[in-house]
Amino acid sequence: MKIHEYQAKEILEKYNVAVPAGIATTTVEETVEAAKKLKEEGATLFVVKAQIHAGGRGKGRTKKNNAKGVVLCKSIDEVKEAAENLLGDVLVTVQTGEEGQLVQRLYVTDGVDIKSEFYLGILMDRAVSKNVIMASTEGGVEIEKVAEETPEKIVKEWVEPGMDLQPNQARRIAFALGLEGDALKKGIKFVQALYKAYEETDANMFEINPLIVTPDNDVYALDAKVTFDDNALYRHPDLAELKDESEENPAELEAQKYDLNYIKLDGNVGCMVNGAGLAMATMDIIKLSGGDPANFLDVGGGANVETVKNGFRIILEDQNVKAILINIFGGIVRCDRVANGVIEAVKDPEIAEKVEGVPIIVRLQGTNAEEAKEIIDNSDLNVISAVLLKEAAEEVSKVLA
Repeated sequence: MKIHEYQAKEILEKYNVAVPAGIATTTVEETVEAAKKLKEEGATLFVVKAQIHAGGRGKGRTKKNNAKGVVLCKSIDEVKEAAENLLGDVLVTVQTGEEGQLVQRLYVTDGVDIKSEFYLGILMDRAVSKNVIMASTEGGVEIEKVAEETPEKIVKEWVEPGMDLQPNQARRIAFALGLEGDALKKGIKFVQALYKAYEETDANMFEINPLIVTPDNDVYALDAKVTFDDNALYRHPDLAELKDESEENPAELEAQKYDLNYIKLDGNVGCMVNGAGLAMATMDIIKLSGGDPANFLDVGGGANVETVKNGFRIILEDQNVKAILINIFGGIVRCDRVANGVIEAVKDPEIAEKVEGVPIIVRLQGTNAEEAKEIIDNSDLNVISAVLLKEAAEEVSKVLA
């Protein structure tokens, strides 16, 4: 689960991770009042930040007003102008794609002075099954670019499972960033507090980019990107309440209601599969066949009539879908039952209307696969059967030709 920057910083503050003062707003008037309040507290510069679930806001631009997603303001009037340009406009960044995301919230922060910028991130290193802290002196730029071009500038510390971050590890990170004096002491405490926040909230990732040091040697998280493990949210009802559904894809939200794992993509072939690994293989097949997957949809172990109906309904919400490939392995569920479920779903009046003119390729393998193929072949519906992956790929190529 993703959250906004302002929400991430509220969490960080609870763990004594230093962040600049800031106030979240939803209107121009609120934004102006927030800046006035920050000014009363000593702020002389202000930063107005668009709050969307995507990175690259600083380099992004809005479609209508061509405004930056992060604006440094020297006065209250400039804060007002930035709010007017951002709110209600669509911000396009490297992570949103060309469609961009609607800006509905802003975050006004104290524009603190910056002496130096760094990168600090925590996530799970799946290669070794350990949490890893990554730090770099190249803060404020894309860490992916640093990793590709100058990987030696990224320092890593792995934390042993079942153990806390050790003080010497936090010190090594701070030393690697070249911190000295008061900044060193505050940097060590910053790393320790950040790791505690990451662990105790069951986060997938904490990314501070940039981590800054001020001329007074204070250490702040100038920006914060945080994601949580959905499977652990039952332990954190307070965090689950932070979910902003207005930032989520409507189809993905709908899929969650039916316990379907759905992610929208940009292609033209809808996928309905049971099992994440098979779903990935199916998307590869589609690419090799000359198409592009329109989604990732894992229906799980039980592909019954209702599951298939809901899957069809969600896939067909995407106007780009020109064909649908159903790839089911009949292990827990028999293939003939899946075949009957597909046919019953396609005959449903609501589905039938939407699926008209959209070829459906059904590849069933496993228990009773041959019986399932006969059921599909004798259905007199616009459904094409396949048993082998190669056959499914060939049918995809034909319908897209």
